[in-house]
Amino acid sequence: MNRPRTIGRVSNELGVILVGFLGALLGAGAVLLFRVSEREQSRQPERTQPEVPPGVESVLGVLRSSAVLVGPDDNVLKASAPAYAIGMVREDRLDSDELMTLVRLVRRDGQVRTTELSVLSPRSTHPLALSARVAPLSSRLMLVLVEDRTRERRVESIRRDFVANVSHELKTPVGALNLLAEAVAEASDDPEAVVRFAGRMRGESDRLTRLVQQIIDLSRLQGDELVDEPVEIDVADAVRSAVEASSTEADAKDIEIAASCEDDLWVLGDPDQVLAALSNLVENAVTYSPEGSKVAVTACRQGDDIAISVADQGIGIPSTEIGRIFERFYRVDPARARATGGTGLGLSIVKHVAASHGGAVRVWSEPGAGSSFTLTLPVHAPESFDDAAGDVIAGAGPSGSRDLLSPKEARQ
Repeated sequence: MNRPRTIGRVSNELGVILVGFLGALLGAGAVLLFRVSEREQSRQPERTQPEVPPGVESVLGVLRSSAVLVGPDDNVLKASAPAYAIGMVREDRLDSDELMTLVRLVRRDGQVRTTELSVLSPRSTHPLALSARVAPLSSRLMLVLVEDRTRERRVESIRRDFVANVSHELKTPVGALNLLAEAVAEASDDPEAVVRFAGRMRGESDRLTRLVQQIIDLSRLQGDELVDEPVEIDVADAVRSAVEASSTEADAKDIEIAASCEDDLWVLGDPDQVLAALSNLVENAVTYSPEGSKVAVTACRQGDDIAISVADQGIGIPSTEIGRIFERFYRVDPARARATGGTGLGLSIVKHVAASHGGAVRVWSEPGAGSSFTLTLPVHAPESFDDAAGDVIAGAGPSGSRDLLSPKEARQ
């Protein structure tokens, strides 16, 4: 009777042990599955694109060139901000078939290649002149560097045109002097002819001198850089000197030059350059005005600027030509310019003087109604100045302005 009970008790204990073992086994399996699942969830997906080498992105950010990193599928992996600005990258592709062809050639043989491109930029109405260089970074990654050479090409073009125009303009008076010298030699026995030819020679000589001087002035102003050592300039004195420079021609054409200037107007800059700019504006106004008309020169303060305006009653400028009048050697009326001895450099000098003094020049014109040119320069308040206005100042006008006497009136 005791033996069957012992066997039953052993069987029950084995069952409990077996159940415990199975429970532990199931628990360990559950923990293992949880760990595997957690590891799978935390694992990063495999990259479908080649990884960019460390540091490349930082280098692209500091390059002056527009930089683009192209992957093996011709897709753009990285691109600097200038590359997007000039329109080289659109979405994730190079927006240039020519450049894309170059990338594929470099990927094929590993040889660095360069090319010149002309593309339309979303920020410019004119094509950009670009210089591109493609080099392999690795067997799969291609680096494209693009330099914007538009300004350099434009400067080269301007320089070529400038040299060609100078050569042409210099040939005209020099050739005329040669012909007139031959005419004087042949008319040696005719005093009246000699006097007439000599007068024409003086005119051509004056034209040549003015042209050479303006070329020198323009060459000094090419960079549009601010004046290195500016000095205080009394605007009233500059206006008076510019008016005096054109007084002889104005008297010959019976043109009245009325000049007025507000009190205590000062600017900082190069006195010779400012005088050259004002003299060119007044000279042009007198040259292109009919006899018996009037030229008005005014200077006043406008906020933080001083505005010096020269208005005439001349032939005016067509609206289609206004955008070009500040170009070197450009003339609205070439025939009239030849008759008056104009060089086509005066307004270009005015534009560069304005830029080198931190100012600007504006123009209003209507054919048959005249023109008005306004040179604006930053105002300067000197620490001290002489209150004496000078011998040519008649007195205070309205709103504190001063009427400047003409040279003829000052002599009287």
